[in-house]
Amino acid sequence: MPLDLNTPVKFIKRIGDRVAANLATRGVETVEDLLYHLPFRYEDRLHPKPLSQYNAGDMASLIGEVRGTVLLRTRSAPIFEMTVGITPPKLQPDDMAGLLRPPIASRTSHLEPPLETVKCMWFHGTYLKDKFQPGQHIALYGKLEGSRSGNALNAPPGSTRFKMIQPTFEILPGPNATGEDAEFISLEMGRIVPIYESLGGTTPWGAKLTSRWLRRVLWTIFRELAEHPLQVEETIPAALRQRLQLPSRMDALRDLHFPPAGTSMTELMSARTPAHRRLIFEEFFYLELGLELKRRKLRNRIGTTFTTDDNVRKALKQVLPFKPTTAQKRVLGEIVTDMRSTKPMRRLLQGDVGSGKTIVALQAALVAIENGYQAAMMAPTEILATQHYLAAKKLLADAISPHTNRPYRVTLLTGSLDERTKRDARARIFRGETDLAIGTHALVEEKVDFNNLGLVIIDEQHRFGVQQRFQLSRKNAATNPGAPGPDSRTRASTESSVATEPDVLVMTATPIPRTLALTVYGDLDTSIIDELPPGRTPIVTRRIPQERSSEVWDFVRKQVAAGRQAYIVYPVIEGAKDDQPELDFAAAPDTESDRKKALSPPSRRPSATVRSTVKTAQKLRSATEMFDELSIGPLSGLKLGLLHGRMSSDDKEVTMARFKRNEINVLVSTTVIEVGVDVPNATLMVIEHAERFGLAQLHQLRGRVGRGKQKSYCVLVTGESISPEAENRLNAMVRTQNGFELAELDLEQRGPGEFFGTRQAGLPNFRIANLLRDLDILELAKSEASSFVETPDKTIPRPEIEAVWIRLKHQWQRRYGLVEA
Repeated sequence: MPLDLNTPVKFIKRIGDRVAANLATRGVETVEDLLYHLPFRYEDRLHPKPLSQYNAGDMASLIGEVRGTVLLRTRSAPIFEMTVGITPPKLQPDDMAGLLRPPIASRTSHLEPPLETVKCMWFHGTYLKDKFQPGQHIALYGKLEGSRSGNALNAPPGSTRFKMIQPTFEILPGPNATGEDAEFISLEMGRIVPIYESLGGTTPWGAKLTSRWLRRVLWTIFRELAEHPLQVEETIPAALRQRLQLPSRMDALRDLHFPPAGTSMTELMSARTPAHRRLIFEEFFYLELGLELKRRKLRNRIGTTFTTDDNVRKALKQVLPFKPTTAQKRVLGEIVTDMRSTKPMRRLLQGDVGSGKTIVALQAALVAIENGYQAAMMAPTEILATQHYLAAKKLLADAISPHTNRPYRVTLLTGSLDERTKRDARARIFRGETDLAIGTHALVEEKVDFNNLGLVIIDEQHRFGVQQRFQLSRKNAATNPGAPGPDSRTRASTESSVATEPDVLVMTATPIPRTLALTVYGDLDTSIIDELPPGRTPIVTRRIPQERSSEVWDFVRKQVAAGRQAYIVYPVIEGAKDDQPELDFAAAPDTESDRKKALSPPSRRPSATVRSTVKTAQKLRSATEMFDELSIGPLSGLKLGLLHGRMSSDDKEVTMARFKRNEINVLVSTTVIEVGVDVPNATLMVIEHAERFGLAQLHQLRGRVGRGKQKSYCVLVTGESISPEAENRLNAMVRTQNGFELAELDLEQRGPGEFFGTRQAGLPNFRIANLLRDLDILELAKSEASSFVETPDKTIPRPEIEAVWIRLKHQWQRRYGLVEA
């Protein structure tokens, strides 16, 4: 039976049932899956770079031959040491004689040795002592470090400038290779060779599934597919490929696995070959097609049409505590225009910390309420939901609805409320006795139904999954069979049998970089509040090492003496990281290499240096311990309060209320204060172990101060060990307060997956595309997808168009896993 792309991998030569079962655990089940397991780097074994052109600290790809090995017994651990003579770079592309010369043992002693040697060392390397023989040809890859002695085993004195610690290696076939080694020798030498991330597991005879094994399997697949070209499905219409000058799918895959002679190593390593561009475009094209269809489907739904009459204008004027900024006016206008439309609103409201997003959202809620509808606001944490509830109650305390001539009714629903309170809240929401419901995930529970939901507001959208946005927008009892319809206040038009969609407004103080606005939020229109309310002063940000913390406590005392208040934030409650699900830690050193999992093809293994760092991780100061220590130590005599995520809602509410009334001078807290806390008299934010926080959290925490007219400060207290990534984060915090600039850096460092927290946020799982690196291709794909949906190219045959839609239906769910909303 000939292979095709859907053939299970167990039918491929050299695989079988056992290996196939292991591959399935890595998501590799078909020939297509295996073809898309692409190399993560390449080695130029056609024209290897001379050792003389490298410097200490460079990552080097070398080819040479083993000159000698020794296993050194040391007190700490055995060290396996090997000397490799580096092949002189004077071979012609088709001249393999020099590379395949006889082993050292068969040469006469007067032959000139290799020009330079490199010393390789493996700690705990006992397992390697019988693996190498003098004269074997070997490919090495690793970081070059200077060799102080210049000497190595079986090497001329002074010839060893470099050493490699724990390099990866591949033993190359020799001149007398037989069997498969002889058959596949052209895959290992004299060409650009692909290197793959390990798929794990072993062959039936116990050998590891190495890059060499994978190259041979893939070579076999391409050879068989070439014999049956009709078995290969093309995914981009021919006319579109020709216009964009993209190679065919199979040509692109073959050229990435086995680059032809003359391919630029620079383009290969930067994913800029025509083959790379073709496959990247394909991924983005299908993603944007799905988003375009999603937008189109939404435009065909029937939305809730609101009016903005005199009652609405009177209601809005009642609740404005200050003159709105120009940006707030513009954004409210964009929202109200959407709400007037017959199509459902799906709008993303972006605004930096303190820009006044909440007041704009509450104004939108009043538009819905004055039209006889309910509004719902969902926040990711109880403390933020409670803050929104208290803010709404305060804002609406003296307001009377022009439509009903009674006060506005606001209800809080969170998970920690007692059952009786929650039951009463759900009943008021269901009977239409609540105008504005504010809560956490509790709003999307099965027991909650709205009488007449017209507007859904979701704060800090990136903390929720796409599915939760979808669930809340479906909570309208008017659209649920068996549930009561709208109350008597509802306009006659909504009493028809046609169910309407509530409008959805999602808010975030974490600025969304353009790459993600084109993908994760590609189905939303965007509004940006790009100015702060008048009177806000810049926040002075400084870094201070922990050993100078006494200076920080002196400054806290000075601020309190001046009548101000301060926050001191710690990364943990009692030293147990897993006790605090509300925390969004910056990756510790042991997870640095995982940061780009969702950004690009699979992440690489951590280096030995990274792994060793984990063992010496410093003990974190915790909020509860430092509250006690500060109370009787550096800050004794001041009124301190403690706030963290394991406190009850009532206790948290009481503590925050006391802090607002200045009954607490200094609030010691975890990151539960990250969003939504507004105390204008607080002018100092101290963040301990600042190197352990992500940029988004640091920026949010800093935004808790600077809300009054007094000069405000943010002090980043750092521990002993700071990674290069943490240095970049801290320096960026000191350099700028621009949320969009910080968000771009945060995305670049952590990748979209960690930027949003989890895949459930709607982030696609790309095989080859990289949202940061490939923005130009993403924008091209978006443009082509829009044209393909609206006005398909007339030169594309109908069967090719249909094939695209069929593939999209399959790919949208299996590959991207995006939720319809």
